[in-house]
Amino acid sequence: MLGREGMGEMCEGQGCEAMGPGTLVVCVGYRGEGFSGFAEQPGQRTVAGELRHALQTALRRPVELACAGRTDAGVSALAQYVSVPLAPGEDGLAGRRLWSSLVALTPDDISVRGLYRAAPGFSARFDATARSYRYRIACGPARPVMAWDHAWWLRSSALDVDAMNRAASPLLGEHDFASFCKASSAQLLRQDGRSTSRFLSHVEISRVIEAGEDLVAVDVEGNAFLHNMVRAITGTLVEVGRGHRDPAWVSSALEARDRRAAGPTAPARGLTFESVSYPQGALVPWD
Repeated sequence: MLGREGMGEMCEGQGCEAMGPGTLVVCVGYRGEGFSGFAEQPGQRTVAGELRHALQTALRRPVELACAGRTDAGVSALAQYVSVPLAPGEDGLAGRRLWSSLVALTPDDISVRGLYRAAPGFSARFDATARSYRYRIACGPARPVMAWDHAWWLRSSALDVDAMNRAASPLLGEHDFASFCKASSAQLLRQDGRSTSRFLSHVEISRVIEAGEDLVAVDVEGNAFLHNMVRAITGTLVEVGRGHRDPAWVSSALEARDRRAAGPTAPARGLTFESVSYPQGALVPWD
């Protein structure tokens, strides 16, 4: 089964049988191109809609889903986690059989990558301690082949990765990231008395080779993210990488707390929700 460090370990001093009904946690990946985002929307094909249908069919009852992070239309995921409270008696289900059922019930642009048990009340959203994203960029006149549906194709010359890393340095730590949030979303958060501050523990831009193709990867990890935050950060850093802006401009944009001060929002197709971290022992593989 798929898992990060600590995810596949048993809760100390107890086995699966001792956990009670608890919570079912499903790890899924998906190719974002065919979905109108993760969250359910009337009349739209969404990841949550497909998962809800599969889970309700397999469990033969209505379900309530919570996810680690809602993704926009066109954004892909390698390891999105979804939690569903178990009903009495469902803790005795055979994990392998349930997994096989979910694989059969989901379309081919969704991958059910693992099943886990968690304690009662566990939430894939609220119990997450960190989330990681990778944004992929293909540079140059040649159209990408293998990365076509999950990379931003920039026809311009190569990006200055060193300058982008210098520009990204001030983003580390806790800041008000309103300049990198969709303006309407930031306004709603303020009206509700909620913060636009977030903590970024890692931002790195590097050259990578994936499936034989040269790409530029923007890796970002933080405790939580605002609407369009990674895409806005990427679009801003690309302005620096192209030589259109000085690296110091990013710090000024951050301090402005105004979306108009930063760069454009990068296209959705280049973004992938890579992984989620949870407390040690929170998830137990459901075999």
